Amino acid sequence: MSALEPRDADTGTATDEPSIPASALSSTAPAETGGVLGRSYRALSIGIVSVVFLIAFEATAVGTAMPVAARELDGIPLYAFAFSAYFTTSLFAMVLSGQWADRRGPLGPLAAGISAFGAGLLLSGTAGTMWLFVAGRAVQGLGGGLVIVALYVVISRAYPERLRPSIMAAFAASWVIPSVVGPLASGTVTEHLGWRWVFIGIPVLVVFPLALALPAIRRRASGPPDPSAGAEPYDRRRILLALGISLGAGLLQYAGQQRNWLALLPAAAGFALLVPAVRGLLPPGTGRAARGLPSVVLLRGVAAGSFIAAESFVPLMLVTERGLSPTLAGLSLAAGGGTWALGSFVQSRPRLEPYRERLMVGGMVLVAAAIAAAPSVLIDAVPVWTLAVAWAFGCFGMGMVIASTSVLLLKLSAPEEAGANSAALQISDGLSNVLLLAAGGAAFAALGGGTVGAVHEAVEAGASGSHPGAFAAVFLPMAGVALVGAWVASRVRAKA
Repeated sequence: MSALEPRDADTGTATDEPSIPASALSSTAPAETGGVLGRSYRALSIGIVSVVFLIAFEATAVGTAMPVAARELDGIPLYAFAFSAYFTTSLFAMVLSGQWADRRGPLGPLAAGISAFGAGLLLSGTAGTMWLFVAGRAVQGLGGGLVIVALYVVISRAYPERLRPSIMAAFAASWVIPSVVGPLASGTVTEHLGWRWVFIGIPVLVVFPLALALPAIRRRASGPPDPSAGAEPYDRRRILLALGISLGAGLLQYAGQQRNWLALLPAAAGFALLVPAVRGLLPPGTGRAARGLPSVVLLRGVAAGSFIAAESFVPLMLVTERGLSPTLAGLSLAAGGGTWALGSFVQSRPRLEPYRERLMVGGMVLVAAAIAAAPSVLIDAVPVWTLAVAWAFGCFGMGMVIASTSVLLLKLSAPEEAGANSAALQISDGLSNVLLLAAGGAAFAALGGGTVGAVHEAVEAGASGSHPGAFAAVFLPMAGVALVGAWVASRVRAKA
């Protein structure tokens, strides 16, 4: 934090109204009037939202093509690594992007990230073996990690505080169409042209947002926060910690795919690497939910991890316990994309800004209630549509919480630390997904539900079975985690 920024006496974190050093004013957004689509911001907003749209489309489309790719490349045993490779490399890239953007500006990591993302897609799409396919996914992860943090720094520098909730709402809205159209489009392309075109076709679409966004970013957000000061050297310790967190996460994911006691060795090594890395990369006080920035970062992980871990088992439960087809099971969650965007839109309303903390607490209560209600469909007398309605409310709560954590993070960050803090937010998000999904998967397997790696295959095959206790062991603890998130949300405002 800047020495001129007011801090909370108990935690050392920024207070609600961080001041900006006079030397950094030249790098902040000018005070133009108008919204995110006004003349001053139109090109930039359309460009960066288009980037998020393409990332969202890739995320939803690739999952549909992945099983076909794995079968054709004789790579079913490496199927899980095609997903985990993206995550592990993105963790390292997030930290690197934060340092790069804080010292040189977000233009470099954003351009490099989009290029790496496209290169990874091409490598996967042209792969002749499953290992090359996984390598392409790893390169994609590097690109994705660079891009997401750089975008946060762009928002911090290019947009005034009053417009940040609106651009975050636009980010959420850009996921709605891909979440509905992505799997359908991917399935059609895979069936008629082949799975490779799902990967090869997306990089071509990157040209438009690059041409639109990069010139606007160069005008508004390029260069270091304080041009008059020399660029600080990279923090080698943080980079080493980033390597540790990536390797640790990879070991944990590998251990989770094994079915023997020897898996405890890589699991222990993974935790040994993760603990010091997490402590070094997240704000001090995150683990104890210290007020202000630490609680914002912790809340992001608690919300994302509990919700995603629970959602991963919804289609399987509907297929195996209620006899739905995989398509209908997936469609039961389709409305969530719209309500998520609606929740993000609600938090962006200026008149609700004084009530942001209450919105976040209420959002986490909705998430907890939705997760707790999900296993009710294990009772035959409960209509299946009950889950779809509950999940729509849960997604509405997630829309308010996730967008608000992004807004508060930028509000509580000095200009020269927006990148590092944005990286911490994304690390909390991604790492909690892995840890809570692994915990839920372990409970599911212990009660006879099978392994997490078999979930996707079971849904694709329309498998049937009866493990109601296994599903309850996933949903009810995750609802408890979400309730803890409601308490954490009450601590996101630093003391005056």
